[in-house]
Amino acid sequence: MKLSQTKNHSNPFNLWKKTNNMNIKKYKALLFILIPILGYSQSNPLELWYIKPASQWEETLPLGNGRLGIMPDGGITTEKLVLNDITLWSGSPQDANNYKAFSFLPQIRELLLADKNSEAEKLINENFVCKGPGSGSGDGANVQFGCYQVLGNMTLKFDYKTNSQVTNYSRNLNIQTAIASTQFTIDGVTYKREYFAGFGDDALFVKLTSSKKGKLNFTIQLDRPEHFKTVNENDNSLVMAGQLNNGIDGKGMKYKAKVKAKTTDGSALYTNNTIEIKNATEVVLYIGAGTDFKDKSFESSIDKILDAAMQKKYQDQKKIHIQNYQKLFNRVALNFGKSDKKVLPANERLDAFLKEPDSDTELPVLFYQYGRYLSISSTRVGLLPPNLQGLWAHQVQTPWNGDYHLDVNVQMNHWALETGNLSELNLPLKDLVKQMVPYGEKTAKAYYNADGWVAHVITNVWGFTEPGESASWGIAKAGSGWLCNNLWNHYLYTNDKAYLAEIYPIIKGAAQFYNSMLVKDPVTGWLVTSPSVSPENSFFLPNGQDAHVCMGPTIDNQIVRELFNDVITASQKLGIDTDLSTELEKRLKLLPPPGVISPDGRIQEWLKPYKEPDAQHRHISHLYGLYPASLITPESTQELAEAAKKTLEVRGDDGPSWSIAYKMLFWSRLKEGNRAYKLLKTILRPTLATNINYGAGGGVYPNLLSAGPPFQIDGNFGAAAGIGEMLIQSHAGFIELLPAMPDVWLKAGEVKGLKAEGNFTINMKWEKGKITKYEILSPVATKVKVKVNGELKEITSSKL
Repeated sequence: MKLSQTKNHSNPFNLWKKTNNMNIKKYKALLFILIPILGYSQSNPLELWYIKPASQWEETLPLGNGRLGIMPDGGITTEKLVLNDITLWSGSPQDANNYKAFSFLPQIRELLLADKNSEAEKLINENFVCKGPGSGSGDGANVQFGCYQVLGNMTLKFDYKTNSQVTNYSRNLNIQTAIASTQFTIDGVTYKREYFAGFGDDALFVKLTSSKKGKLNFTIQLDRPEHFKTVNENDNSLVMAGQLNNGIDGKGMKYKAKVKAKTTDGSALYTNNTIEIKNATEVVLYIGAGTDFKDKSFESSIDKILDAAMQKKYQDQKKIHIQNYQKLFNRVALNFGKSDKKVLPANERLDAFLKEPDSDTELPVLFYQYGRYLSISSTRVGLLPPNLQGLWAHQVQTPWNGDYHLDVNVQMNHWALETGNLSELNLPLKDLVKQMVPYGEKTAKAYYNADGWVAHVITNVWGFTEPGESASWGIAKAGSGWLCNNLWNHYLYTNDKAYLAEIYPIIKGAAQFYNSMLVKDPVTGWLVTSPSVSPENSFFLPNGQDAHVCMGPTIDNQIVRELFNDVITASQKLGIDTDLSTELEKRLKLLPPPGVISPDGRIQEWLKPYKEPDAQHRHISHLYGLYPASLITPESTQELAEAAKKTLEVRGDDGPSWSIAYKMLFWSRLKEGNRAYKLLKTILRPTLATNINYGAGGGVYPNLLSAGPPFQIDGNFGAAAGIGEMLIQSHAGFIELLPAMPDVWLKAGEVKGLKAEGNFTINMKWEKGKITKYEILSPVATKVKVKVNGELKEITSSKL
């Protein structure tokens, strides 16, 4: 097989003027300014392509419109297209709080004060975790916690009426248009398939054509591993419907998927729970789907969507889809220079990059833009944020329930959005957190008899905030405070005061919880959390026992400090809660510093310099103050920054992909561009492994989705955030251009549309390691400090 067509790549810089929600006059004015500055030299192919069908799910191509997803494998005689709906969860709302737990809190704290951590952990396991099976230890599809699940499979089985060999096979995903395609030739007939998840009408589309009349003969089937029934309905459709397990009586979430076919010739027969296409030249499949999650009339909604979609011409539908998608995607364009080598199929390209990474400066651009593509495709305003797998799952029991992990993962899913000019895609997370607050208030009272609200390590669409089912990881209480960092970050980038007023009760409640449950450490005199853990990590007690439970892990101390400062700032900007602000200012003086340096020069993970069973542990929670917070910076806390470097050196550069991405972000914040690039190269290692992995060995699959393994999308989003941090940083009180660029990208490049804190838009161009031209734009001309080529200056931004 070989690729039979020439690739034609349009220019992202030419399309940028359609974006950013500005009116056309502003676009024309800005375009006039940008042309002489940026030029139009971008020619990076924003495409993944292959010369054979996918052999496993991790090679299929992810398409999504923020609600519905489809992953075609490009099969020849049989094609399997995996379908997803972001809202499809088993389980149901529950109250797993132990309302007697708080009565054991004094005893637990006394044990910790007496250095009897193991005894405290035993008591917590017996009396201070959630009631019932909790998350099912990550196997929660059939318990009340639930699980994000695959919607189903659409299978196309073809009859070509010949045994001739397939030639000129290719399949691709164009992330600039969010359209995938498959093409091949059999016996002189060229067959083409085109797929997209509509950003116009909210449906999935598959168009099939043959170059000679009447050569399409195939059947369409729908199924899933369980809880389904397929029928042919009277409106000429194939329907799959069912109800998932709620963990109580089996009557959980309802769902439905519906397929209709439109042929230009030939026939479509709806029979035997299939659709049979005969002697057609062109067929368009329309797939609608939905669940009763917040939509009790979802079945009629599906019908309305499909009816509207089928009334439009396919080409018009495709045009609307591209236009709406590109309003988001085309806000940013990036160029690190053109590679001299021929662009290979994605799987071969990863192999070549592993051997000679510096020879392909276009792959990191593709990977960055792919991260933005996945964000746009896996969430939308008014719906749910991307989960551990974003939108795409192919199992009933997804790894770790495909849930929202609150000790780095769901936060990492959103880190690239603000700098990447996709700010509004942070709003679904805000909505999820807002809905958690009433549940978190019950949990705060049940376990700590505390004010405010708390969330621990895991949550779902049902509002779970209870501790997990094991003390070793389940009583980490950084989750709610860490979520508030994401919410606050959106305000820093937008300056949206109405948004600030909306999130204020959320961050206030989180601060009230920590404030009311802090206790005094008698050795240092500091106020700390108790009990707690440093997420998923353990330490050796002096007697050699391996323990998890402690007082005041460093991440808690950093989160509480940051959160108190944010609430103080918000109360002042909104002109409310003066008494609370004053109280938190007093409490800040009693908190531990952002980091304590251990005798070996590293930042301590715990209050005491415990030895670690695993010095290369995947979590690096005690560097939260370096990223995503700005408590540790090379400019303001140089000693702690150096200690952070030593911490990272000992931690090592390997791990699951999300952990590698986190280390990439840390090194970027430390202005170590070459080290950050080393981590990026590590992430881009090709793999096909799907085993559950907690140690070294992360990478990417042939479709560039990140591997823990198994697939976890946070590695994609974290790496995209890391590239953004290498290009621009704005957390330290000024905007710095190219703060952590590796040598290999410094020769020449340009970027358009990145965002900085304060609602600034950045365009810049560089050659031989120096910024040659740049623009700082904002809705209102504003004075801002900018560090350019090592020089800090104050300028006035240009008005958008």
